[in-house]
Amino acid sequence: MELEQGRFAGFPAGALATAIPNLFFTAVLPRISDPAELVVSVYFFFAHRRKKGQPRFLTYAELAADNVLVAALDSLGEGALRRGLNATVERGTLLRLDVEPAGPAGGHEGQAQELYFLNTAAGQRAAAAMKADQEGLGRLLPPPAEPHEPKPNIFEIYEQNIGPLTPMVAEYLKDAEEQYPADWFEPAFQRAVEQNKRSWSYIAAILRRWEAEGPDYEKAGRDLERPGRKRSLSGRYRHLVRH
Repeated sequence: MELEQGRFAGFPAGALATAIPNLFFTAVLPRISDPAELVVSVYFFFAHRRKKGQPRFLTYAELAADNVLVAALDSLGEGALRRGLNATVERGTLLRLDVEPAGPAGGHEGQAQELYFLNTAAGQRAAAAMKADQEGLGRLLPPPAEPHEPKPNIFEIYEQNIGPLTPMVAEYLKDAEEQYPADWFEPAFQRAVEQNKRSWSYIAAILRRWEAEGPDYEKAGRDLERPGRKRSLSGRYRHLVRH
């Protein structure tokens, strides 16, 4: 697929998909007027599906450190993430739980965090259970996000893993940067290094395959609430997952 002046080339056959309830398009979308709410709402379904473990939620710190979400909100002004999240909670698309873990197990004592859940039956159960038992949250919450540092671009990744740039390779990298998601570059280069195939042609082949089939360094499903592969859970939150 060739891009013309940065124009999106289209969705390839077999591309992975993210499930969004039909009710979002009929009952929620027509009422959204703020673009920040729309971006946050739609992106949350994608980020929520990628989140590992159960119960499934995202913290404000995780969302604020998400490069794709930050870039999507960049043109919507300062505070767009906060504005969008507040709107989704007020509308009922998402649920918010403010917690301050009291247990030392997770090392987050005294550090309040915001947790966001999809407003589904599973999300409601998880938020209610975690609100009732905040002492056990320490082991579930991710560490507070470190100050955000921009990830290296494709040119820097090439020089770090392959070698000095040539003008021809720089042109190839520029085209790839416009065509493929930025999150694919580091895994693709790492795959080439692991296979001892340190050439742009090998890396480009990986990217083309991922464009057609989806990246194989992560697996995404289509079910909104249930992951394709069941995980064995123990502890007080096991009842939140239905098998």
